[in-house]
Amino acid sequence: MDKNRIIVFDTTLRDGEQSPGCSMNTEEKIKVALQLEKLGVDVIEAGFAAASPGDFDAVSRIAEQVKNSSICSLSRAIENDIKQSGLAVSKAPLHRIHTFIATSPIHMKYKLKMSEEEVIKRAVHAVEYARTFVDDVEFSLEDAGRSEIPFMKEVMDAVIAAGASTINLPDTVGYRLPHELGAMVKELSDFAGDRAIISVHNHNDLGLSTANTLASVMNGARQIEVTMNGLGERAGNSALEEAVMAIKTRKDAFGELYTGINTPELYPTSRLVATITGVEPQQNKAIVGKNAFAHESGIHQDGMLKNNETYEIMRPEDVGVFKESTLILGKHSGRAAFRDKIEHLGFDKVSDEELNAAFERFKILADKKKDVTDDDIRMLITDESLNQDKTYELVGLQISDCSNGMPMAAVSIKHNDSIMQDANIGDGTMDAIFKTIDRLTGITGELNDYKVTSVSEGKDALAKVTTRVTFDKNSPSFVGHGLSIDTMLATAKAYLGSVNSYISQKERLSKSTEHQV
Repeated sequence: MDKNRIIVFDTTLRDGEQSPGCSMNTEEKIKVALQLEKLGVDVIEAGFAAASPGDFDAVSRIAEQVKNSSICSLSRAIENDIKQSGLAVSKAPLHRIHTFIATSPIHMKYKLKMSEEEVIKRAVHAVEYARTFVDDVEFSLEDAGRSEIPFMKEVMDAVIAAGASTINLPDTVGYRLPHELGAMVKELSDFAGDRAIISVHNHNDLGLSTANTLASVMNGARQIEVTMNGLGERAGNSALEEAVMAIKTRKDAFGELYTGINTPELYPTSRLVATITGVEPQQNKAIVGKNAFAHESGIHQDGMLKNNETYEIMRPEDVGVFKESTLILGKHSGRAAFRDKIEHLGFDKVSDEELNAAFERFKILADKKKDVTDDDIRMLITDESLNQDKTYELVGLQISDCSNGMPMAAVSIKHNDSIMQDANIGDGTMDAIFKTIDRLTGITGELNDYKVTSVSEGKDALAKVTTRVTFDKNSPSFVGHGLSIDTMLATAKAYLGSVNSYISQKERLSKSTEHQV
């Protein structure tokens, strides 16, 4: 093993998805996983296979499609969890099982109700059982940040002897300060020596997750567990883009340490995750925020004009933020120019079907919009790839609303080569649209979240609408995406997208659950 290489373990699809409102369906998870592979992530924690049939389905399908990154599934130190993980990742060329048990006094006393001896016994059995499915086993000492070092050493000795090759030390509740966590990692890294790789998984409850991750790397950790955009439970996780760029930018501090991340793919990956989850990074978010490379102050602008390095410690293009290209697209642009543009934006694996569909939408947009920006193009491609499930397709929308009247929506939907039409009234225009779609499809949804954002600037900007809808008590919410200059049209598309996602997931799970033992 190269001791200077930092293994990047991405848990966007597992811990990131546990962020409130960030659930993804299987097709969306596959899109993210393939982009993470393109980004150069070493290990993709694809999910918690035993959590539900949907999770099992997602992990197993990702395992079938990703070739260059190791596919990992999380499991408690329970045989059934481990078995589900082993089955789910079995088809991946590279695969790992990540199992864990809490080691802090508070967790052992109140959550596990187990003695130290019982915890060690459970941990050893979990690792040994996991080794019957895979050669690569990672073991986490949950709540390591509040665990006692002597006991952690006992656990580490036992699980390493049982076959664990990576030991993860999570600061599960984001409690530790950088110097504290660094000292703990140094002691445990020295203790492990060459027997195992030391990993860290830091939460952001005190806003210190990335600082703690970097302090850990400086003190011997050689795997970092991170998420795109810092998504994760509560306040989130250490952000992949921040940790990676800090290591790359501060060579004076990190020396020969490096990651295998293809950094120009950071921004495209961030945009994909944000679009799918509907959770945008804050505008001043480091590395991938809209303002990350914006300079408004006159003094800053003057300095930038003279030398970029006066106020930039990294180049925008290093993280995939490119200035508008000289190739301007308009309504007279052809398919070849459009393909060249999307390849310049990083979409080099777009299918011919997706390209053709996006090109037709581009031509329609170019007739309505004076300037078609790179962000517009990027969103057209992403939207097309995310809306592949088209059981129902919106073909027409007419709305009527007035201050003293009754809001009404007339909707036309294509289903099985036939057009269905209906109209309904509601408490508002959106309510009327949703009620009409419910009646046409025969599926009633409950709107949990609704977001509309402007893709670019100007009165003719594209509206990107994200809906999160639940359809029954036993299923998670389903995200839908809609894109149009007309906000209500985008809203109808997004809601129908949620319906399609629900139908697709339901049909797929009914076929795949038989494979889950």
